[in-house]
Amino acid sequence: MNALKKSISLKSYNTFGVDVIAKNFSIACNENDIFEFIDIHSKNNPLILGGGSNILFKRNVERPILKINIKGINIIDEKINHVFVSVGAGENWNDFVEWSLKNDFGGVENLTLIPGNVGSAPIQNIGAYGVELDSVFESCNAISIKENKLKKFKKKDCKFSYRSSIFKSNLKDKYVITNVTFKLSKKNHSINAEYKPLKSLINKRNIRKPTIQIISDLVKEIRTKKLPDPKIIGNSGSFFKNPIMNKLNFEKIYSKNNSVPFYKISKNEYKIPAAWLIEKCNMKGFKSGQVATHKDHALVIINLGEATGLEIFNFSKSIKNIVLKKFNILLEEEVNIID
Repeated sequence: MNALKKSISLKSYNTFGVDVIAKNFSIACNENDIFEFIDIHSKNNPLILGGGSNILFKRNVERPILKINIKGINIIDEKINHVFVSVGAGENWNDFVEWSLKNDFGGVENLTLIPGNVGSAPIQNIGAYGVELDSVFESCNAISIKENKLKKFKKKDCKFSYRSSIFKSNLKDKYVITNVTFKLSKKNHSINAEYKPLKSLINKRNIRKPTIQIISDLVKEIRTKKLPDPKIIGNSGSFFKNPIMNKLNFEKIYSKNNSVPFYKISKNEYKIPAAWLIEKCNMKGFKSGQVATHKDHALVIINLGEATGLEIFNFSKSIKNIVLKKFNILLEEEVNIID
């Protein structure tokens, strides 16, 4: 385990660029580092840090922090149509996507440019442009903080749902993911181009047979146009989840706002964009102090410079309250809030 650091700034370790101080900070480059860290800190409510792209620190952190930096991308098995790839939890997610495309492996191309690390991806069940991580997830290895033992989680064990998994619910803060195994296609790739902005761009350019590389390039183009680069403007991407509601509640909203975009999940479930709700509350591009919603995407809260985590959190609360008052919908954070 890398030497323990005390009282260091976490500004460069979170994409919001919030400048808070960590009392104790360590880095794990392999599983033994994690075992060693847990031996020392298991009873001190340790905080496991990945790429810092889905986290908001409200204040200085007293809990011991372990930054996961386990690397490696390895093919561990091959079949006629599929390949199984084990990826270290500390690998950058988009680097893994680029590696997959370079090797003509399909399944993650729609997830291009999602910020963060591979180890955090199953926790959140990351998704974009019609694809979620669970569609390519095979298994992951994780170490129990309580028992300091390694356990393998298969897909069914993870209880994946929209932007969630067992690691974000029942087992939240109880395991440290060390690596993830993905099942990717080797040939006859199944192209997913049904997401409206993606489909529209394909039709506009008259692309008859999109490849996985073309899909990735188009996703990259769409994302870079509407989402700010956290290296330039502090943000964590989508701050809130898109709310899912039953048919009765959806029809109440639709009866008053028939222009509402929606996606029918099942016979009795509908998903509507949180960004649309925020826009209808005139909060797109809204600014308060050093915090704002992005001018091109209402779902993205941005740090205009030196905002504190608490200021960003309070700003998000005001958005929730305004949406609740207008639509009777309580938005749920996609970002992990650290008190």
